[in-house]
Amino acid sequence: MITWLVTIVLAFVGYTVTYLNGLRLAQRQERLARVNRQLSELYGPLFALTEANGRIFGAFMERHARADGRSPFVHELPPTEEELAEWRLWVKTVFLPNIQRMRDLVIKHADLLGEAEMPPILLQLCAHVSGYEITVARWEQGRYDEHQSVVPFPSEEIAAYARSGFAGLKREQGRLLGRRRSSGRS
Repeated sequence: MITWLVTIVLAFVGYTVTYLNGLRLAQRQERLARVNRQLSELYGPLFALTEANGRIFGAFMERHARADGRSPFVHELPPTEEELAEWRLWVKTVFLPNIQRMRDLVIKHADLLGEAEMPPILLQLCAHVSGYEITVARWEQGRYDEHQSVVPFPSEEIAAYARSGFAGLKREQGRLLGRRRSSGRS
């Protein structure tokens, strides 16, 4: 009778351990799948776009800043017609398409955000893009009285958000894959 009872208890314990381990592994796989989607569909592309946009804006400023290194838009003297024409070209061909892609990522993949609510910085990004879209629409009508979005671009904040989100998810991905921290080697 005792042997029979011990066999049943051991079988039950074995089944419970196997069930709980399977459940833990399934949850880990689901978390890894979500992290992979967050990286590939939102934070990875957002990080790449913010980095590229920052670098191309830096290249623009190297070529088109005033002699004192400042932008014509933050200078005592207003921008010249030539400076404004060059700015419109860069906005229409480079900056606006980049920030539109950023906005579209946020809107299309909002379900992949790490936060429970939409971060204000992402809402500001969306508003900035809309502000530039109306500005560019005015340019297409030949109206050049405005040259910037009515909402400022949160360049440093959005870059920090994307960088932090990407790095955190890469660490989480590595942990879920069972990678241990190495001394700088992959």
